[in-house]
Amino acid sequence: MNKQVDISTIFPKHLFWDIDYSKLNIDKDKDIIIPRALYATIPETFEKDIQILESLYSREDIVEYLKSTKELITNSVCEMVAKRYNIAAFYRFKI
Repeated sequence: MNKQVDISTIFPKHLFWDIDYSKLNIDKDKDIIIPRALYATIPETFEKDIQILESLYSREDIVEYLKSTKELITNSVCEMVAKRYNIAAFYRFKI
């Protein structure tokens, strides 16, 4: 993709509270950006949140980085993503 994107203009700062997010690279830091972008999503905001991510990343990247993240992504977020992409549900935590 190699886009020059300022993450600070797209995502709320509190999602990157522990990182200088002005230094995040849209390509190199997918493993941080993708899960954090959905970290606080809820059913009412999911559509907007996922559309922002989809403008930056492929659905394959979104699923891959959500499945492999160590961030505390809820199972409900994983379910919403799986439903959106019509794939088998996946979970970050045992249910």
